[in-house]
Amino acid sequence: MLRTFATRPGECSETVNAGIKSLYLTPALKWKPRMCIESMPSEMLLKIFSYLDAVSLLSVGCVNKLFYDLANDKLSGLSWIIVLKDKNGKEHVMEKANLSFKHTSVTILWYSTKWPCLDVVSTLKLFGVTPLLLDQNMPPNKNGPRRLSLIAEYHLANLTESSVAVGADGLVQLFSVNPGLLIGIWKEKNEIAFVMVSLHYHQLLERSILGSATVQYAPPPNKPVLDDIDPEYGLHDYSLHLEMHGRSCTYLRGTFRNLFCRKGDIANGYLRLTVVSLKDNRKHLPLIGTLGLSWETDVFKGNVKDCYMMNLTLFDEIGEPFWCFSAPVSMELSSKTSGLYDYMGHIYTTNYADSEGKVCVKLVWLEETRQYIIVNLVLYVSTEKVNNWYGTNY
Repeated sequence: MLRTFATRPGECSETVNAGIKSLYLTPALKWKPRMCIESMPSEMLLKIFSYLDAVSLLSVGCVNKLFYDLANDKLSGLSWIIVLKDKNGKEHVMEKANLSFKHTSVTILWYSTKWPCLDVVSTLKLFGVTPLLLDQNMPPNKNGPRRLSLIAEYHLANLTESSVAVGADGLVQLFSVNPGLLIGIWKEKNEIAFVMVSLHYHQLLERSILGSATVQYAPPPNKPVLDDIDPEYGLHDYSLHLEMHGRSCTYLRGTFRNLFCRKGDIANGYLRLTVVSLKDNRKHLPLIGTLGLSWETDVFKGNVKDCYMMNLTLFDEIGEPFWCFSAPVSMELSSKTSGLYDYMGHIYTTNYADSEGKVCVKLVWLEETRQYIIVNLVLYVSTEKVNNWYGTNY
């Protein structure tokens, strides 16, 4: 029997995502209505925020769009800018940005008609910006002295040759640069159309305010505590929170628990954590909507198909964030066809890699219901990172 999941094509519903999460990822619980802080009147939230100090306000501003708007516009003044430097040393500052808040990340989009010529751009720097003098009783002065905190620096010389092309539509082509940078290039003119950055919430506040204009914030090293009682310390009890979105809508959001790795699964410098197994169709996951990444400028809007943002948060056995990233990724059509009994359709793959690990996703496209099903999801975590974190020697 063909396994199907009913949904309307293109539908992007947070409610449906929550339903999928409860159905596939967590035990059934009796639903009880509860008051949510986001439902409180803005005037009441502002009154609560007025009792917070500057650092607490900045933390609140990183929770979601509502809190960012209230804390930022009225009180804290946290924002993000990019500075492009050309080969002649001239700097071009881009401040006005559109923000899109998700469960574990914020996506920031800059667009302008005054981008420097792509051929002469050498570097792009991302900064967190806060007022140097903050008065809680007064709105932040955007023209006053500001503190810059360097979050990331990207080298963009020969961008189209040295970066990864992750997708295109009729107007733009997208190029990805780690960590989390996406640059849209006009096809006809070979010029910058927009710049998009996805920032994971983990240590975002520290990265945005505790660095300097030239040096990034360096988190304190993890202090490993060796557990002599546990013979497989560092190989089990991981939890994964995964979010897949297209900036304007969410395709999947869920939490996977009790992930583990056997010693026999350690190979080629990686620990393998199987999240969704090809053989266990009870845990295969449908995505809501047709995958694509939306973009916009002053004049045009678009959506690049088969491209999306992946937010990953892997927690260790005591619930500490172990590996976190938010990055643009793309799907590629595999030459293979589905050999699974429950599915008949084309196979697509998504792969991501950085210095800490790799993610491999396999999806099947069901033409009948016009939706993707995740049939395989595997994490490969660097053994070097695991050993440094736990004080082990795998």
